[in-house]
Amino acid sequence: MRSNKFVFSSTDGVKLSAQTDLPVDNKPLAFALFAHCFTCNKTLRAVNHISRELTNAGLGVFRFDFTGLGASEGEFSETNFTTNVLDLLAAARFMQQEYSAPAILIGHSLGGAAVLKAAHEMPSVQAVATIGAPYDPAHVLKHFDAEKMEIEQTGSAEVTLAGRSFTFKQQLIEDLLSTRPKEYISGLNRALMVFHSPIDETVDIDNAREIFQTARHPKSFCSLDQADHLLMKRQDAAYVGAVIAAWAGKYIQPEEREAVLPSDTQVSVRTEQGSFYTEIRSGQHTMIADEPTSVGGNDLGPSPYDLLLSALGACTTMTLHMYAARKKWPLEAVTTHLEHAKIHATDCESCETTNGKVDRITRELELSGPLSEEQKQRLLEIADRCPVHKTLHSETQVKTILLTR
Repeated sequence: MRSNKFVFSSTDGVKLSAQTDLPVDNKPLAFALFAHCFTCNKTLRAVNHISRELTNAGLGVFRFDFTGLGASEGEFSETNFTTNVLDLLAAARFMQQEYSAPAILIGHSLGGAAVLKAAHEMPSVQAVATIGAPYDPAHVLKHFDAEKMEIEQTGSAEVTLAGRSFTFKQQLIEDLLSTRPKEYISGLNRALMVFHSPIDETVDIDNAREIFQTARHPKSFCSLDQADHLLMKRQDAAYVGAVIAAWAGKYIQPEEREAVLPSDTQVSVRTEQGSFYTEIRSGQHTMIADEPTSVGGNDLGPSPYDLLLSALGACTTMTLHMYAARKKWPLEAVTTHLEHAKIHATDCESCETTNGKVDRITRELELSGPLSEEQKQRLLEIADRCPVHKTLHSETQVKTILLTR
């Protein structure tokens, strides 16, 4: 995925740190706005994994640090649930001006409670997903029960959460206690997906039950079996991202599915430092390429040569079906099996090259249907006439141009 970093202003004029994650071709079908968890930031590992799955599916992701957190300016002690919602609304306005208004809202933990409330003021939003979210934002008060008396007596207290110290003030408690979750959840009027782990020790599963029962249809629930609250395991976060992408696609309206950023590239491919994991985008279609573990990859997708064989195989079967249909032959199905190997030139009887090694692709055809032997032999000849086959055998020029951004 491609990431662009920048700042935008909150409702109060505070500079907030943000980034957009885009599909490799820079042409997202729609944008999701992500709200991170309480005292976290936009670079949480789980957010990265979820965002990658969404961009792989052709979606753009806008994520930012709430006021006073991460790389954003402002004092965290002066923030509360209401300011979080206002930050989300400021982010949505900025998205509409610079990119496209959000079609999807995603919130993790307290960020989930925030998107449930903020959605009411974002007419562009069609789908809302919460991950480990509390039903009542005041749920977070249980994390500093011991300090509440000090806050009530002195107006503030230092609280340690996840090994970090934060200053909480009385205004935060009062703001959390003033929320009315039943009102804004029951009146959400958007598609809702509730993700929650049954073993979540930070926000227990009963919160998911309350959100789900309060919300109206369309609504869905997805159990994150064996996952922790922060989704620290890559497979848990990736699963959430993949499910959101598949589910939200149903609710993105046609006009929102149009590409919103310009690109003249028909096929775009991107590999980042540190792995062979490669994203491929062709029109509205996404793929992943990788290398086998035997050569240092993670085997998360086909290798480049696998994709080359796939292109030849697909072109072969399509060509044979077109030819058979034109001839009105009873061809029911074609299956092509392909294999690539490097062989010594001396072992190739028909090759012009006599030294070193040459590439050999073995293609086996299975033809289904009541075909005559003559028809089968003719289709075998036609296989060599598919456009990709011709390209592989013809003189091909690859022109490489260095782009500057």
